[in-house]
Amino acid sequence: MDKTRCAWAGGEKIYQDYHDREWGRPVRDDRRLFEFLALECLQAGLSWLTILKKRDGLRRAFSNFEPAAVALYDDKDVERLLADPGVIRNKLKIRAIIANARAFLSVQASYGSFSAYIWGFTGGGAIKNHWRDMAEIPARTEISDKMSKDLKKRGFKFTGSVICYAFMQAVGMVNDHAAGCFLCDEDLAAVPPEDIFR
Repeated sequence: MDKTRCAWAGGEKIYQDYHDREWGRPVRDDRRLFEFLALECLQAGLSWLTILKKRDGLRRAFSNFEPAAVALYDDKDVERLLADPGVIRNKLKIRAIIANARAFLSVQASYGSFSAYIWGFTGGGAIKNHWRDMAEIPARTEISDKMSKDLKKRGFKFTGSVICYAFMQAVGMVNDHAAGCFLCDEDLAAVPPEDIFR
């Protein structure tokens, strides 16, 4: 039987799988949080479908998004990435991900984990919204504004409020499954996110 999903998840199977198994499910693992932060940075100005289709290639190119490895990247790595057809070949975004890896490690050193820091913006738990349809969902909120300001202060790049809110949705800091979606009233924390690319 067909499931009713959020309107954006119609169409391609990769979108449906991402919606069903990852989007909105709380992520606490630091490596995965860094991956989503990097993917949201890369997505700016592009479709999320483009990012999903390139996700395997991006993982290979960016050391599986291990922040400690990416933080060591130098100009040769930037050139390598710019020559790789499997990635988003944008020098500003590539350099931003490297800068973000370094800032990420600094946050880990200060807070014990990036997860402890980032989840602090929602008091440690997920915010369950109750939208009637996708048109009601905001592009940014007061919390994403605060997150963006603090991340930028810590040296993060490509972390505007809209990107921060999309990140919050992706990693389950907010549950924005709209009314009618089969996941709207589910306890998304009860089933951990399943990596659709593993």
